[in-house]
Amino acid sequence: MPAAADRLRFGTAGVPDTSPQTSTLSALQHLHDLDLDCLEIEFVRGVKVGSDTAAKIKAKAQALDISLSAHAPYYINLNSPEVGKRLQSQDHLLRAARAAALCGAHSVVFHAGYYGASTPEKAFDAVKRELGQVLSVLRAERNPVTLRIETMGKFSQFGTLDEVLTLSKELDGLQPCLDFSHMHAREGKANTYIDFHRTLRKVEKRLGKAALKSIHIHISGIEYSPKGEVRHLNLPDSDFRYHEWIQALGDSGVEGSVVCESPARENDAPMLRELYRSYRLKR
Repeated sequence: MPAAADRLRFGTAGVPDTSPQTSTLSALQHLHDLDLDCLEIEFVRGVKVGSDTAAKIKAKAQALDISLSAHAPYYINLNSPEVGKRLQSQDHLLRAARAAALCGAHSVVFHAGYYGASTPEKAFDAVKRELGQVLSVLRAERNPVTLRIETMGKFSQFGTLDEVLTLSKELDGLQPCLDFSHMHAREGKANTYIDFHRTLRKVEKRLGKAALKSIHIHISGIEYSPKGEVRHLNLPDSDFRYHEWIQALGDSGVEGSVVCESPARENDAPMLRELYRSYRLKR
């Protein structure tokens, strides 16, 4: 089955280790050779792409039919008690969104921050306030990129599924990044077909059918403790029931991008793509 017939695109977070070079431009051709068709550009340690390089990335991705997203810097904390750090966090998001637009990326994924000493309710209000200001600037700049707040895997991090969906409903221009591995790690649950299907139905109920037709997903194997996420694993080395997860995606008719974050993501992403295609052929 050709990739163009797929409802879901599969790809990697950042440049695969097997790519001949460490540049995003090189990664695009390598992903194409692997029959993968999406890439998340990693700005996680800072936005370091110039306009000329961004234009080349955009042109090559379009030529190869590879859908692009980006991941904002890790050091964002929109609930910081320090005004300066909140303003810096806003700036990191804005810089990531501007660079992503130049690259032709459709979305910027980000971690919203930490609860710290705040209650979840106060953290929610703070994150909403800061994001509202960022989104207002992006609208004024006519930036077409969608910000995607990620579901997080540690109890100390802001980003339960309910928090992510509520914010996405209340703020225009914000959508979720559903990290199913994080959701599993956070509670040590959410790891059956019923759980996966229930999550997708919840997204549809809260955000409408359109949210399932432009979905953005992170996936990997994951190690976790009573405090939540510890580290990413390759899917076959984890307890994540990815066969059932693939079935839930297929049965729910979702469309969009699946970004693999496993250590050997260039192995896990093609495996997931083939599982998805095989499941669709059987239906």
